[in-house]
Amino acid sequence: MIMNNESISLAPPAEIKNKAVDYVASGAKALVGAVPFIGSLLAEVAGTLNPNQRIERITQFASLLETRIRGLEENHIRDAFKDEEFTDLLEEALHQAASSISPERRQYLASLVANSLNNEAIEHNESKHLLRILGELNDIEIVWLRFFLRPTISGDTDFRQKHANILESRHACIGCSIEEMDKHALQESYRIHLYDLGLLSRHLSYGIATKQPEFDMASGDIKVAFYDTSPLGRLLLRTIGINDSRFEKKPNA
Repeated sequence: MIMNNESISLAPPAEIKNKAVDYVASGAKALVGAVPFIGSLLAEVAGTLNPNQRIERITQFASLLETRIRGLEENHIRDAFKDEEFTDLLEEALHQAASSISPERRQYLASLVANSLNNEAIEHNESKHLLRILGELNDIEIVWLRFFLRPTISGDTDFRQKHANILESRHACIGCSIEEMDKHALQESYRIHLYDLGLLSRHLSYGIATKQPEFDMASGDIKVAFYDTSPLGRLLLRTIGINDSRFEKKPNA
């Protein structure tokens, strides 16, 4: 993080909200510009967006981003806005924010953009690659990706209880209801999608006697003993503000 005496001074959230409301009738560009400092820069990009986009969502994203760049040098941020790689990343983030349904998704997007400004080890084009991957995931898949950070039964109780409706294991078996089989199929599709994107690693099941991979007789597929989050998956989670050591959101990430 780059800090000096000229770091950004943030306005109170209530002031940001009040300014946003005052500008609703003026369209996306003026509304995003109501957010201190970062909003005026975002407004230039927001002005290129479809005017029918969800203005309130873009404004919330701008406010979240403003909070996450606390302490960064203004000149450093202004320089980033002159970088085509960063503005390309930002424009895509704005589009995703405008179409996002959940507040959590806008938090993820704000964290990803802020980390692109704040992380010298990750280039803007690399952040854009992570943004593309994030755009391919729904909110349920993000919960599952976070789950596989600690896939064992013990521990992680609070997270499991909070998302029990998503994480409840479903099984396909003889005599199971159609609803149960459908839910099992969806859970399997989430895991397969995360694996196909390189976000999960899978560990195959080996026969005790043969020491060879086992096959599911019903499907003909190789049996998977368990999945866990891959290095790319952990990087994505950190980038969107989910800490892989304490399994909680970073306060300012």
